[in-house]
Amino acid sequence: MRIPIDGLRVGNYTDIEARTGCTVLLFPEGTVASGEVRGGAPATREFDLLAPERVVERLDALVLSGGSAFGLAAADGVVSHLADAGIGFATDGGPVPIVVGLALYDLLEGDGSVRPVAADGRVAAETATATTEMAVATGLVGAGTGATVGKWRGRTHARPGGVGVAVVAHGGVTVAAVVVVNAAGDVGDPATSAAVADGVFGGWPVAGDVGDASDLPGLRGNTTIGAVVTDAALTKGECLLMAQSAHDGLARAVFPPHMRSDGDAFVAAATGRAEAADIDVLRVLAVAAVERAVVRAC
Repeated sequence: MRIPIDGLRVGNYTDIEARTGCTVLLFPEGTVASGEVRGGAPATREFDLLAPERVVERLDALVLSGGSAFGLAAADGVVSHLADAGIGFATDGGPVPIVVGLALYDLLEGDGSVRPVAADGRVAAETATATTEMAVATGLVGAGTGATVGKWRGRTHARPGGVGVAVVAHGGVTVAAVVVVNAAGDVGDPATSAAVADGVFGGWPVAGDVGDASDLPGLRGNTTIGAVVTDAALTKGECLLMAQSAHDGLARAVFPPHMRSDGDAFVAAATGRAEAADIDVLRVLAVAAVERAVVRAC
């Protein structure tokens, strides 16, 4: 699917054999961003600078990677690529690229000893293409190569996750979601939630399946990460509100969401290349876009 937001570029590095990789989003000059983590086990790089009270407002790139905390190294390659191009926050010592990294846990898939490194991140950045010209790859690609879902009842219940994309628009502005789904929970199955509420759910994990039966997530390592990007003009505070709504979209598509073994995190970025828009309208669009992208990923 193409994303009609001028200046946005997306690239991937995929290691099919090792079942891992990384996905890089490159943003146009002037992009403002914030973000929020709701999962219990995040792996992030430079995420704190997204807080509205921090000095730096710009975001040059977002790196989504497999490999758990090891995979955050992929961001170094993106930093070097942008530095070579003279892109970054102006300082007396030259521009410093502002690159945020989010990683998911895929070490139990493929070859867990192989994780995204700086060179892989650089390849993804160098090969990134404009989303207005070429469709963004989805499924088991980039950071989603080793992604799985449905593991809260044990890994025997796991099925493929991956990268999902959705685009929604209203009133002259666009919101796009790029999500890598590696959730502990099940995706797109409202019957599970209903069965739990009605007291008739028969799929509770048992001892020996995910470890101690009292520890439902099994602490196996999961995490859904991604971005919502709009062409509207927003402040960092408004971007934070949109990131919060992205998590609401995740919660509509995944059951159960935001477990202790998930590192669920979203970044919201605004390029400012379209007209101003009501933040509550954008929050509605973000919920819808993320919900659809998560379901499409699986």
